[in-house]
Amino acid sequence: MPTNWYMFLVAGLIPLVVGAIYYNPKVMGNAWMKANGFTPETAGGGNMALIFGLSYLFGVIISFSMASLVIHQGGAFSMMMPEVMESGSAVQNEFNTLMQNYGENYRTFGHGAFHGFFASLLFILPILWTIALFEKRSWKYVMIHFGYWAICLMLIGGLICQTLQYAPMN
Repeated sequence: MPTNWYMFLVAGLIPLVVGAIYYNPKVMGNAWMKANGFTPETAGGGNMALIFGLSYLFGVIISFSMASLVIHQGGAFSMMMPEVMESGSAVQNEFNTLMQNYGENYRTFGHGAFHGFFASLLFILPILWTIALFEKRSWKYVMIHFGYWAICLMLIGGLICQTLQYAPMN
């Protein structure tokens, strides 16, 4: 478990903050409304507390998922299960030594952003295209949303990769 687990809560705010900027009419908001057939009147409304609350919750869930994509050291941990969980075991000591020697490798913002971009390219884009095909949406619709999610996942991946810290196993 991360010692600074609250970073998941911080990263969960990223889609909200990016969305407030990205979908502003002065950035991509007008293009988004046009691609959806919305007017400023039809784009608003709804239960905003529910919309923002669930959006935040989903952002936190995404940040948890991104941790497994951007922090490779978790793979070593899972390979050593369940013995790594036994306090003082040889496997746990070996894991702690491995983390002391290599635990900080590829733990940069840039590395996390790199994986965030590829997650958006390999997961988000195909999902958006599939939805767009069935809903008969335009390529602009797909690219507007892909741009938003690429930015979000790059920032979430970068933040989580750079800042999430784990205590040694004991």
